[in-house]
Amino acid sequence: MIEGIKTYGSDELTKRLQECDDPVFLLTIGTTETSLIDGISGAGPSADLTEYTPASDAEFMILGEVRCCEAPAETVVGDAAAPTPARLTKAALQLANIPFVIVDAGSKIKPDVEYVNLGKDYGRDIRTGKGVLNPLEIFENAKDLGAELSRRHEMLIIGESIAAGTTTALGVLRALGYDANEKVSGSMPHNPHDMKTKCVDEGLKNAGLDPETDDIDAMQAIGAVGDPTLAAMSGIVLGSEIPIILAGGTQMAAVCAIVKSIQPNFDFSRINLSTTVFVAGDETADLFGILKQIDDSITVNVVDPEFEKSEHEGLKNYLKGFVKEGAGAGGAMYTALVLGNSVERLRKRIEKVCK
Repeated sequence: MIEGIKTYGSDELTKRLQECDDPVFLLTIGTTETSLIDGISGAGPSADLTEYTPASDAEFMILGEVRCCEAPAETVVGDAAAPTPARLTKAALQLANIPFVIVDAGSKIKPDVEYVNLGKDYGRDIRTGKGVLNPLEIFENAKDLGAELSRRHEMLIIGESIAAGTTTALGVLRALGYDANEKVSGSMPHNPHDMKTKCVDEGLKNAGLDPETDDIDAMQAIGAVGDPTLAAMSGIVLGSEIPIILAGGTQMAAVCAIVKSIQPNFDFSRINLSTTVFVAGDETADLFGILKQIDDSITVNVVDPEFEKSEHEGLKNYLKGFVKEGAGAGGAMYTALVLGNSVERLRKRIEKVCK
C-alpha cells in the first residue's frame, strides 16, 4: 500500500508505473459553450471567463504564468475561492519529473504555448443538440496520436481541462443508455443536477435522439451532447496499445463508456482511473455507481493530499466541495506518490506552486 492512495481493484498498473522508464502526461483541453450557462460550472471566476480556463491551465503548466487573460483560473463562490487543479498537476509532475504534452481537442481560446492540434472546431452549447460539429475528425486524429505515443512511451497519463465537462459527460453517458442523473460530480459545493439534466434533455430532444428507443452510437452521442475532449481522449485510448492512467473522475467514466460503445470487448485491465478523494467522496455524485454500470473490473485509485493539514486557505476550500478534480490532478498526484514522494512533500510542493 502506498501512502495517500487507496486502490479499488487491481494494483497491477501501479506496479508497472513504478517500473516504467518513460511515462508521459497529456493535458487535453477543449471548449464547450455549455460553460457559458450561468451557474452550471465553477471552472472560472465567472461564466464568461470559463472559456479561458483550458488555455490558462495549459499556459500555467508550461510557463508558470497565464497570458491569455488577466484573471487566473479558480473556482469562486461568494467570498471563497480555490485555485485551479492545474496547480496541483504542475506541482505533482515537477516532483515526478514527468514530461507533459498539451493536446488541443477543440478550444475557442488558444494557449500561447506549443500544442498538438486534433480538430479545427470547438464545442457548442449541448442544448442545441450539436455539441461537437466534428467528433469523428477529432477521434481519428486522436487515434493516430495514441498510436504514435505508444511507439515512444511505456505509459500514458491523460488529463483534461474543459469547463462544464461534467455536464457533457452526463450527456454522453445518458445518450449511451447509462443511469447517470444526479451521479456526476461538479466543481462547486452545490452540484446543479437539475440544470445539468435539463440541458441534456433539451440537447437530446433537439438532436432527435431518445436513449430509451434509439440505438445511439458513440459519435452520435458526442456530436449531440458531448464535448471535444471526450472524442479526443477516447481516440487516444483506442489508438494506443500501452497502459493508460485516466486522470480524472466523471469525465473519465464517460471516456470508458465511449470506449466500450466502440469496442464492446475492450480489455479494461489496461486502464486505471486515478482521481482525488474529493471526487470519490463527493456525496452529491456517485462515480463508482457509474463505473459499475460500464465495467465492474475498472480499477480506481483515489488520492488524498491531506489538504486539511495545509496552511493555504484556497486548498482548504477543496475540503468544502470546491473544484474537486480537473487538469489531471488526481492522476498526476497518484503518479508522484507511486514514484516515491510522500504526501507531505507533495502537499508542500503544491502550496509552493499555489503561492
